[in-house]
Amino acid sequence: MSEHVRIERDGAVLAITLARPERRNAITVAMYAALAEAIEGAKGDESVRLITLRGEGQDFTAGNDLMDFMAEMPRDGSDIPVWRFLRALADNEVPILAGVHGNAIGIGTTMLLHCDLVVAERGCRFKMPFTELGLVPEAASSMIIPQLAGRRVAAKVLLLGESFGADEALGYGIASHVADEGGLEAEFDRVKARFLSRPPQSARLTQTLLRKVDRDAVHERMRTENGHFAERLTSDEVREVITAFFAARAKA
Repeated sequence: MSEHVRIERDGAVLAITLARPERRNAITVAMYAALAEAIEGAKGDESVRLITLRGEGQDFTAGNDLMDFMAEMPRDGSDIPVWRFLRALADNEVPILAGVHGNAIGIGTTMLLHCDLVVAERGCRFKMPFTELGLVPEAASSMIIPQLAGRRVAAKVLLLGESFGADEALGYGIASHVADEGGLEAEFDRVKARFLSRPPQSARLTQTLLRKVDRDAVHERMRTENGHFAERLTSDEVREVITAFFAARAKA
C-alpha cells in the first residue's frame, strides 16, 4: 500500500484520497497498485455501498508521475499497475463518486469516465495531453468520449489535447454535477447523502445494469490502447518529447 493513497472507511463509504499534494497528486506505480487493490477489495464487500475519490491539496491529480512511469514501465508489453487500476475501475460493482477540483490531467480525466457520479468545481481544468507526449489515449477514452460527446469533441480534447472546464465537462457527459468555486464540499456531500438515502441493493444492482451495456467493448478497447501505448513508449518520438519535457521543467 502506498503512503500517498489514503484509504478510510466511514460506515458504508470507502473514501480514497490521492495524498501527494507536494507533487500535485502525480500518480506513481505504487499509487496505482494501491488504488487497484482498494477498488478490487470493495467489489466483493457487500458492506461497501459507495466509493469516493478525491485529491488532496490544490489539484485532483496532475496525472502520471512521468519520471516514475518511464522508469517502471516494462518494455515487453507485460501487465503494469496502471492497467490493473483501469481494469478494476471497468469491472467495479460499487458506485463511485468523484470530487474534482484544480487540475485533472491525463488519467485524472480518463479515470472519471469509469466513475458513476462526478462533481466538478467551477475553475477546475481537465486536459488529456496524450498526443503532446507522443502517446495515445488510455482507459478506453478513445471509445467512451466519442460515445458521450461526439467525434468532433473527442478530436478536440484527445487529438488536439485542448483543456476544458467544469461546465464543458458537464456538457460532454464527463461530470454529472457542477459546484460553484468554493462549493465543492457542500455539493459533494449533498450528492453523497442523496445516494446513501437510496435502498442499498437497488442502487448496487442499478449500477451493475448500467455498466453491463459495454463492459466487454471497454476491455477490448483498453487492450488495444494499451498495446499502442506500450509501443509508443519505445519510440524515438516519445523519447524526444519526454527528454524535452524534463529539460524544460529543470529550467523552470
